[in-house]
Amino acid sequence: MRPLADIMRPATIDEVVGQHHIIGENKILNRIIKSGNIPNMIFYGPSGIGKTTVANIIAKNTNKEFYKLNATTASIADIKEIINSVDTLFNSNGILLYLDEIQYFNKKQQQTLLDFIETGKITLIASTTENPYFYVFNAILSRSTIFEFKPISSEDILKVVERAFIKIGEEYNAEINVSDEIKEYISMSCGGDVRKAINTVELCTIDYISGDSKREISLEDIKIISQRSSNRYDRDGDVHYNILSAFQKSIRGSDENAALHYLARLIDSGDLISPCRRLLVIASEDIGLSYPQAASIVKSLVDSALQLGLPEARIPLANAVILLATAPKSNSAICAIDAALSDVKNGSFSDIPPHLKDSHYEGAKKLGHGTEYIYPHGHPDNYVQQQYLPDEIKDRVYYKYGNNKYEQSIKKYWEDIKKDEKKG
Repeated sequence: MRPLADIMRPATIDEVVGQHHIIGENKILNRIIKSGNIPNMIFYGPSGIGKTTVANIIAKNTNKEFYKLNATTASIADIKEIINSVDTLFNSNGILLYLDEIQYFNKKQQQTLLDFIETGKITLIASTTENPYFYVFNAILSRSTIFEFKPISSEDILKVVERAFIKIGEEYNAEINVSDEIKEYISMSCGGDVRKAINTVELCTIDYISGDSKREISLEDIKIISQRSSNRYDRDGDVHYNILSAFQKSIRGSDENAALHYLARLIDSGDLISPCRRLLVIASEDIGLSYPQAASIVKSLVDSALQLGLPEARIPLANAVILLATAPKSNSAICAIDAALSDVKNGSFSDIPPHLKDSHYEGAKKLGHGTEYIYPHGHPDNYVQQQYLPDEIKDRVYYKYGNNKYEQSIKKYWEDIKKDEKKG
């Protein structure tokens, strides 16, 4: 018997589950497919969500000769074999090449296709699970339309799961009774991967296939089969950085519940280092001077997490996340240093004022170094007005007090001191 996933593969674009944003009624990819005028395209997204299925449907709707390569195993010779068939009697209408996992082709392999893509003799549909802007040669990117495929919602997958149980029952002439709880668990636990959900249905009905239809399908069996598939994660890829981005933005946005959710996804994937590093950054970048103690508290909690290891590390990390998410926010420090760095990188500065230069050596006074420096500790409030910035940027203001209780209190403190110093 063919695999259930192959049996259930959609034959038309209207049968494809999910991807409503591009193949729904009147959506752009749907219109392109039905027009028959197929451009070069790159399908980008995680596995098991319909990229290959849509490519196969497109191939059936064109009058071009269809070739399929997988970049993990294909070589330059395989590409040249397809190129050599261009303009032959059998390929007079051109070639449609589906290249799966294009990220595994090196620059030379991708360039080999370029001339034929440019002339239209080969129409390329490539798929990749990695961000094409990082892995695909720019010349191919500029000649292709990129479509992002997204994980399928659990609601859409539930419909597939229900059909899968019916279909496999029909194949083996058996009535398969399974609870709604199990169907919902499969749809939730597959991480938006339709193929994973169908494979789970196929595996859990093995007893029916072998003739033992008396045995019930249990939730415990399903949990063993599906394992931890619900949480998609790649340590160095898009998913990793997208979760970290959402993690920091949730803390910055003071949503402790969302922040805990993304922390949980990192922890569930066994990633301890990434949230620790990101929390240390957030304490200074997003909370900053509105709550200066946050940095030292978070450092202590991160140290505890690293010493404890998982699973116990989740406790101090949760403390750190809640602390930072519910703390007042200020980015005044990062804005200040970035503004100062911008001046330095652009050369917007001049020589250090002579009175600030090192004067702890013989001959410094002859150079005028340090001679006019005024020692602040000899004045009231340990402050005296004098120039510190170079002449060219002497009036530059990098730091702007944040609108929070702590920084506003410091602002008032210095405004009062400097006002009194001017009066004196």
